[in-house]
Amino acid sequence: MKHNQPVYTDNDPQSELVTLNLGPTHPATHGVFQNVLQLDGERIVSGVSTIGYIHRAFEKIAEHRPFYQITPLTDRLNYCSSPINNMGWHMTVEKLLNIQIPKRVDYLRVIIMELARISDHIICNTIIAQDTGATTTFLYLFQFREHIYEIYEEICGARLTTNIGRIGGLERDFNDIAFAKINKFLKEFPVALREFESLLNRNRIFIDRTAGVAEVTQENALSFGWTGPLLRATGVDYDVRTSEPYSSYQDFDFEIPVGTSGDIYDRYLVRNEEMWQSVRIIEQALEKLKSEPAGIFHADVPEFYLPGKEQVYNNMEALIYHFKIVMGEIDAPKAEVYHAVEGGNGELGFYLINDGGRTPYRLHFRRPSFINYSMFAKMSEGMLLSDAIINMSSMNIIAGELDA
Repeated sequence: MKHNQPVYTDNDPQSELVTLNLGPTHPATHGVFQNVLQLDGERIVSGVSTIGYIHRAFEKIAEHRPFYQITPLTDRLNYCSSPINNMGWHMTVEKLLNIQIPKRVDYLRVIIMELARISDHIICNTIIAQDTGATTTFLYLFQFREHIYEIYEEICGARLTTNIGRIGGLERDFNDIAFAKINKFLKEFPVALREFESLLNRNRIFIDRTAGVAEVTQENALSFGWTGPLLRATGVDYDVRTSEPYSSYQDFDFEIPVGTSGDIYDRYLVRNEEMWQSVRIIEQALEKLKSEPAGIFHADVPEFYLPGKEQVYNNMEALIYHFKIVMGEIDAPKAEVYHAVEGGNGELGFYLINDGGRTPYRLHFRRPSFINYSMFAKMSEGMLLSDAIINMSSMNIIAGELDA
């Protein structure tokens, strides 16, 4: 963004810089991270970002846990779209073990992941609206996040940190109530999203606060390793679902929305359009399920798929497998794999090195929030403090994913 006002430096005799500590507990940061800013009036001259306030050493903990016990750690990365994290990890282990997943399981996973994407984007775009003063839109659309959580509850019994699915598939099939709630959501959510857009897309105040603010070029975005809606807002159409399809995404017809200038307004528009595309994908997945054999919700891999409790209590073979899986008695092959999924904030990757033992030798999470946030201090230079706050909201930095 171009600024007409002069920006002074520390060595300038006219400068009267103020140091402002923004975070780690400032409500406007929407997370536990800190920025030490140098201000000339209301304009930011420079800043230094500090992270690590909720670092929990997940990667080191994972080296001492069997594969199944790592799933709850992934919940606590981007907790706004936990199912994507869970399933990304399960797919990584399935890649290591060379497990072939039935199509029906792929489609069920796609439904869950796209609901999670909508939930994630609802949070980001309503918060952008809130930070520009539009509280009505925030409260109105946010109710549909609750409806998505009710679907999660019906599928796995959890809401925020879902621990959903299993290596090899899902722990249970969708019941009739789950499908009814999904269909109800698909009927009601588009109406609300259309109203949300009508309140903001051509709103003069909202446009003045977001259009032309925090513009990012394709070159800068790529050099900083940006992915997801932030990169697509600059005009780069990179999406893991199409560049490296997983979970049968190649079977679906959907568009990858892109922006032009990479500003806050473009990021908002890209996320809105992605919600429309997610609805489109879920509708297609429901249709595809009709042509798949009913009742299949996991691959036939008893040595790695955790059996249900009813089987464990009544079948000796299931009890033996349950014990061996939970205790990590079945060794996995020696291999090095990387698998990525399209998370709410971009490419969420899992780099797994296994030495043949019960636990990973090394596991690294490619966390999009960590990578995307690296540009915040630099891009805030010359920006008004009020604009920097909205810029931070539009980046959708989730502290759990930032620090891990």
